Amino acid sequence: MGNTDSVIVQKRLSHFRPDERPVIEGVFDRLLGAAPATSEKTGKVLSLGTLKVTMGEMASESMINRVFQGIHSIDPGVPLPSGGGVCREQLVIFLADILRGTAEERAPLVLAMAGGEKAAAATAEQIRGFVEDLVSSTVQTLAHRGHLRGWQPDRMGDGPQGIKVLAEQLTSEIKSSDQNACDVPCLEDWCFRIPTMAVFLELLIGEGLGVGLPSNPPPTLLPQCQCVPWRDLRCLLNLPLLMFLSPQLPAGHSAPWRLLFSTNIHGESFTRLVGNCKGRGPTVLLMKDTKGHIFGGFASQSWEVKPQFQGDSRCFLFSVFPFMRVFTYTGYNNHYMYLNQGQQTMPNGLGMGGQHGYFGLWLDCDFGHGHSRARPSCTTYGSPQLSGDEDFKLDALEVWGVGQPPEEQDQDENKRSILDADPEAQAMIEMTGKTLHSQGLREPEEND
Repeated sequence: MGNTDSVIVQKRLSHFRPDERPVIEGVFDRLLGAAPATSEKTGKVLSLGTLKVTMGEMASESMINRVFQGIHSIDPGVPLPSGGGVCREQLVIFLADILRGTAEERAPLVLAMAGGEKAAAATAEQIRGFVEDLVSSTVQTLAHRGHLRGWQPDRMGDGPQGIKVLAEQLTSEIKSSDQNACDVPCLEDWCFRIPTMAVFLELLIGEGLGVGLPSNPPPTLLPQCQCVPWRDLRCLLNLPLLMFLSPQLPAGHSAPWRLLFSTNIHGESFTRLVGNCKGRGPTVLLMKDTKGHIFGGFASQSWEVKPQFQGDSRCFLFSVFPFMRVFTYTGYNNHYMYLNQGQQTMPNGLGMGGQHGYFGLWLDCDFGHGHSRARPSCTTYGSPQLSGDEDFKLDALEVWGVGQPPEEQDQDENKRSILDADPEAQAMIEMTGKTLHSQGLREPEEND
C-alpha cells in the first residue's frame, strides 16, 4: 500500500483503528487511478486536476482550490516531489487532521485554505470567504449524496442568502487581533469553540474524497422532514438555517419536523393557527415581516390557550435575517410563551418573552400585525428588536412541529405494562405475595 516511515504520518495514523488505516492510506492510490494525466500517475503525485475530477459535483471550484492548498501546505517530514503536486504522506496527514484531528491540528489547515499556503495570518474577510465556500459546498454535498432527509431546496427559502448569513454568524465568533488578523492561535481557539466547522469539513472531505470508515458515518446535519405538501408550499426555511437551528434545539428533539401551519397554505387566520398548533408538542415558529426580516422562536411545550404564561427555560428566540443569532433564557422572568384568544381583559394573541405590550415577539389576534419591543433588549431572552419596525406587518408565518406529537407519546405509554407505568402497582402486587407472571415473558425496557 506504499506505507511510509514518516514519523508524522505514523503519529497521524494512530488516530484511526487498525482496520481503518489501510482505508486512509488507500485513498491516494484510488484517487491516482482517477487522475486525468498520465504523467501524474507515473510521478506518484496528485494534482489539482485530480481533486476537481473527484470533488467537482460536491464542491465549488474555489473550495476545491482551497482543499488543494490545505493539502499542499503540509510538511510531511519526507522529501517532497517536484512539479507542484501532493504526495501520499501529505494526503494521509490532511485526512487524519480533518477527520480525527484536534483544533490544534486543524487550525493551520484552515489558515492555509483561507489565506494561502505560506500565510502567517488571514484577514477576517478571507476567513469569511472560506466559510462561505465551505457552507456552500456542504449544502451541495448534502444534495449530491442524498442526505436531504425529506427536504426539497427548490421549494424552500433563499439558499444563497442563508449561506452568507450563516457564514457571517460563524465568523462573528472569531476573536481576531486589533489588526483584524487571524493567526494560528486565533483559529485554534475558534475551531475549539465552534465544533460546527469541524463537522462541515468532515462531511465535505469524507464524502468528497470517498473516505468510507465504518466507525465514522457521515454526520447528520439536517433534521428529518415528513408529511409536507411540497407542491403547494414555498417555505421560509432554507438548508443553512436548518443546519444552524437544529443543533440549538434541546436534547431529545430529534423527531421529524412536520408542518403544522403556513400562511402559504392555510391563509391568514389566527383561529386556524391556534387550531393547528394547540396541543401539538414543541414547535418552531418562523415569521417574515414586510421589511424582509425573518425571525422566530422555539416553544419547548405544547401551545395552550390560557391567560397565563407557559413554557420553560428551554424556549428561545432567534433571528434568521438580516443576521442569524439565537437568544436564550436570561433568568429575569418566566414569560416564555403566551397564547390567548377571545378574552376581554387580557391581550389576545401569541407572544414570547418580555411582558404584555412589550413582547420580544408578538403576533396580534388580528393576525396581520405584531411587534418586537425590546429596548434595550427582551427581558426574558435578551434579544434585540427582531423585526424591521418595532410594530411590524406580517408577510408570512410558519409553525413546525419538532418534537414527538403528544398522541404518539400517549400511544407509547399505553403500550407499556402497568408494572412499568406504575411502580407503586408493582410494589402492591409483590406485597400481597402474588407472582408477577409477565416479568419472565418479556424483554426489559432499555431505559430501565
